[in-house]
Amino acid sequence: MFERSRKGEHALLIQPHAGGPPDEAELEEFAELARSAGATVATLVTARLDRPNPATLIGSGKLEEVKAACEASGADLVLVNHPLTPGQERNLEKALERRVVDRTGLILDIFAQRARSADGKLQVELAQLKHMATRLVRGWTHLERQRGGSIGLRGPGETQLETDRRLLQKRVDMLQKRLEKVEVQRTQMRRARVRSEMPRIALVGYTNAGKSTLFNALSGAEAYAADQLFATLDPTVRRIVLQGMPVVVADTVGFVRDLPHELVAAFRSTLSEAREADLLLHVIDAADPLREERIGQVDAVLSEIGAGDIPQLLVYNKIDRIEGAQARRDAPEPAAGDAGPPLPGGTVGVARERVWISARDGLGLDLLREALAARVAQRRIVGELALPADAGRLRARLHALDAVRGESHDEHGWRLQVDLSEADAARLAAQPDGAVLRPLLPEVEADPTL
Repeated sequence: MFERSRKGEHALLIQPHAGGPPDEAELEEFAELARSAGATVATLVTARLDRPNPATLIGSGKLEEVKAACEASGADLVLVNHPLTPGQERNLEKALERRVVDRTGLILDIFAQRARSADGKLQVELAQLKHMATRLVRGWTHLERQRGGSIGLRGPGETQLETDRRLLQKRVDMLQKRLEKVEVQRTQMRRARVRSEMPRIALVGYTNAGKSTLFNALSGAEAYAADQLFATLDPTVRRIVLQGMPVVVADTVGFVRDLPHELVAAFRSTLSEAREADLLLHVIDAADPLREERIGQVDAVLSEIGAGDIPQLLVYNKIDRIEGAQARRDAPEPAAGDAGPPLPGGTVGVARERVWISARDGLGLDLLREALAARVAQRRIVGELALPADAGRLRARLHALDAVRGESHDEHGWRLQVDLSEADAARLAAQPDGAVLRPLLPEVEADPTL
């Protein structure tokens, strides 16, 4: 087995695809991911996968073509835009005699470069270790050797692989414990914001849609913003005022198609800023020809982390990049208040408003602030609840949200005076024991287009 190169800066890209021509947008995104990781793209090879090879993903003929392309271009790294099994990765490395990284490993590497906060680095390391755990076998030749054979080196007889695997598991356990403490701290901070009764707004969207630029424009912060994928990983929270109303705004990590499950699991505490928000600002690159597809991909990730039912305001950013007739067609007046497509998950009768802006140039920000103020002002649910004696779990949830303003008890149960956000009320009402909250929610008008 060859020793892996430590260079890995000159990359050959493999783009597998099903029948038909490869998706040009997907090719460009993958090349941009490679450049974001610090690699120089040497060349690109497409591979049609009618029946994926279980050993190497691509067929033997295509494998020879890739090897020849590596030799011709001088590539010392092969990036595959597809998840690889540990066996496929090892077999490709053996055949190509070069380091092979799949899409998941590439995104993990970008996240490792971008993480700045202590908890962000912990989350990335945890995701990397879990990804690496199944890829230790034959990754380096020394991992097969046993300790012992010389004075001072005789030991239990286990292979270096077994030792490394055991040490890796210990590190994973330690990281999980530290992240649990971080989650407790974040939960306490969020509860403090809830107790302050300030509405919570989170910016979400596809990576490089302009979330951090918009966050800086709204809050006056100086969060890092750049025209690159995954420029921001660590959440940033600021307090702003909208027409006299204090609001908490959070910038979150961007999403991408086929986001690795290791990252979704590891970044749950970071993504909690989106999951616990009262309103999501779904930032979209208005100049992206695939923007509708991007919206669907973001909605899928939001549903996966439990934020699919939170109200959204669609913010179409970068209108300065739209030219001529397309700009007039895509950004009609008025720029705010358009009815959008229904929310994901089959929620009937709920529409998403649209606002068209340029965060960089400041165009449309006043309209956005007006739309936010209007949405925030009607997001509180105030009323009285009569809970039966067996509804203790719902009562505990209301107290955890600091939503109880008054309480009395008799032989029939509890009577609570509650004040909570509409998003929290909707989430509780969707639970099996939350039917008592449904009369307090506003009635939803049917969407005539559905």
